[in-house]
Amino acid sequence: MSDEHNDIINAQHHLATADEFEEISSEEVDRAVEALDRLIAGMQSENIKHYLEEAASNIYYLVYEQDVDETDDAIDQAA
Repeated sequence: MSDEHNDIINAQHHLATADEFEEISSEEVDRAVEALDRLIAGMQSENIKHYLEEAASNIYYLVYEQDVDETDDAIDQAA
């Protein structure tokens, strides 16, 4: 494996570990997603847009994933 690949693996592990202990506010997530949306709107490259959209989605789910899961469960129970 290359050093670059190892660095990516280590960074991903660090992020996963940090997620377990870091409290992130919905306001901060909203600001980050809004900033990425503005950046996406100015991009011409579809590849860059894709990566930015993926980043925005990942950031959004840091806070709102639980809300989405709870809504899905409520809908399933109502059906």
